Amino acid sequence: MNIIKKRAINEQPLTIKQIKGFIDTPPIWEQTQYGIEQFKFPIIDLSDFTTIPIPENLRLGHQIEYACKQLLEISEQYKVLVYNLPIREEKQTLGEIDFILKDVVTEQIIHVELTFKFYIINTDIVEPLHQLIGPNKRDSFFMKMEKIKNRQFTLLHSTAGIKALADKGISITGLVHQTCFKAQLFKPYTVKTLQMDPLNEKCVVGYWLRLPDFTTEAFTAYQFYIPNKRQWVLNPISTSEWTSHANTLLYIEQQLLKQNSPMVWMKRSDTEFEKFFMVWW
Repeated sequence: MNIIKKRAINEQPLTIKQIKGFIDTPPIWEQTQYGIEQFKFPIIDLSDFTTIPIPENLRLGHQIEYACKQLLEISEQYKVLVYNLPIREEKQTLGEIDFILKDVVTEQIIHVELTFKFYIINTDIVEPLHQLIGPNKRDSFFMKMEKIKNRQFTLLHSTAGIKALADKGISITGLVHQTCFKAQLFKPYTVKTLQMDPLNEKCVVGYWLRLPDFTTEAFTAYQFYIPNKRQWVLNPISTSEWTSHANTLLYIEQQLLKQNSPMVWMKRSDTEFEKFFMVWW
């Protein structure tokens, strides 16, 4: 069986499920931490919400931005003034502003940088701020925070940034910087509890493990599904097409040889599911 081509069959359009997955994912911290203020996402009523389909050719981060924009546009609290504005100096692009919002009540202008990440928690690393890394070790929580503070926020105060906003009729005087930093975290398979403070423990949605653990009796009796990256934001669902441990193992081994860390959903019963990453390193 070629499980690489199998995809979930959903009762709702995937766009709706992506957007709900985005809303349901908590911020990685509350209020202000590490010198960065967290944007408090408004409560959105989706009962009469008609989505605009998210283009499938976009990478996941841009799909999330697209979903976030739709939600902010129907919010009663904010008006979207700027979305994905490139900042250029001569012919060079210095960066991009995710959102400039206006609070319709207070008239506060807010610069919001959006981040949605999947991090594994590597407790072999001593320094807590460096423990959160991407499943393929290509990015980290610490590096992202530094980029937000030292590049994305300061970009607006550069000569090119000030001019780009002025061209939109926006002054940086009184503007505040915030981040909408949502994350799904995965603890080590053998660790039951972790000290997360000041990070939000509600962000922990699963675990990560290596191949020897996956080949034990703790996993062989169950069924599995490999979500595509577009589905990573979702919770495992009972309408997916499940396959055996043996078929899943073959696919995982192929991915690990390529130094790819796949996400896996496991079905324990019709009502009990688990979500984890298999790591190659």
